[in-house]
Amino acid sequence: MLNIRIVCVGKLKEKYWMDACSEYMKRLKPYCNAEIAEVREEKLPANASTADEIKVIEAEGRNILDRIAKSDYVIALDVRGNEKSSEEIADIMSKVSFTHSSIAIIIGGSLGLSADVKARADMKLSFGRITLPHQLARVVALEQIYRAFKINAGEAYHK
Repeated sequence: MLNIRIVCVGKLKEKYWMDACSEYMKRLKPYCNAEIAEVREEKLPANASTADEIKVIEAEGRNILDRIAKSDYVIALDVRGNEKSSEEIADIMSKVSFTHSSIAIIIGGSLGLSADVKARADMKLSFGRITLPHQLARVVALEQIYRAFKINAGEAYHK
């Protein structure tokens, strides 16, 4: 069974985000071993300089990389990544499952991902040109993973 790890910066604070994630985690149980690995969101000082922002991005990046195994296929969510349809995501996950036992999906913090995290990624995926709060990106990622499994199983959820 495929292992899926969502590595994300920050914790969910609002109950509605937690409920949505819990629902998709429950739905994923028959299809994969899914887990969420939260890494600490670094504090950005008031009136932060560009150098301060870079320090935050790099610190969060190190924490993210600590949660990724060398053998993981890594998908980084990045607004500059490639946009894919749900069917294309399903096809990618199907193909990856033949070569890797685990997929790590990376969701950065409010400042994005470090260059090191982007360099480690096997694929950069965009959910479109809009900016999503990272809490919503987590829910969308879980839903798309679930949708991909349903598509690959030929089940009716997708329509």
